Amino acid sequence: MKILGLIPSRMESKRLPAKSLLPISGLPLVIHTYRRANLSKLLHKTLICTDSKKIIQTAKKFKSKAILTSPYHKNGTERIAEALIKEKTKYDLIVDIQGDEPLISPYHIDEVIRFHKKNLDADIILPTLKISFPDNPNLIKVVTNKKNEVLYLSRNKIPFEAKRKSSSFLKHLSIISFKPEALIKFSKSNQTPLEKIEDIELLRALEIGLKIKTIKLKGDSFSVDVKEDYTRAKDRMNKDKFFRLYK
Repeated sequence: MKILGLIPSRMESKRLPAKSLLPISGLPLVIHTYRRANLSKLLHKTLICTDSKKIIQTAKKFKSKAILTSPYHKNGTERIAEALIKEKTKYDLIVDIQGDEPLISPYHIDEVIRFHKKNLDADIILPTLKISFPDNPNLIKVVTNKKNEVLYLSRNKIPFEAKRKSSSFLKHLSIISFKPEALIKFSKSNQTPLEKIEDIELLRALEIGLKIKTIKLKGDSFSVDVKEDYTRAKDRMNKDKFFRLYK
């Protein structure tokens, strides 16, 4: 199976402007994500997908592959769908790797791909990690059924602890594997009501009937959404085991 890794990245972040190009240990944030994705053993090609010419120029400077996309996409999933359409090669799976996770694990990428290969009844694979403190609205929480199918996603704490306390919660990890036809169907659909209310793009996938399964991973990963995240990423990078493989 041929697997394409696509990294959506933009400059217009509201909470942390121009975060994609913020320096961490001598490299722009998005270049960390790209180089770590290239440590995957199962991706055949990796591309940064962006509407920013500055990011395109930065990618060229650091010898990274990038593609210019429309500035009118509502989210990263629509952006990577355009990149897929522009690709001439046919791929069996498309892996969305968020550009704002400079400490993403290539092991996690490969675990998601292996799981999707074994679960081709699913349109989308969304990995999750256990968390103990779910009150942060920047963390997308996930609830699933006994078949590991995603039932709902929310910025709120779910499930709601009405009668008993939950020992742990699941957060959405920013590596998402799509069947190509599911990604195209998503991109051709209008925004859906729950997607607009929660500001979570994968709710559109659920609302239009796509099947999302999850794999529960171990370890840690976080998006750089605010200044505190950026400081945390800088502190952790020089101690990171993958950084020495590509710095």
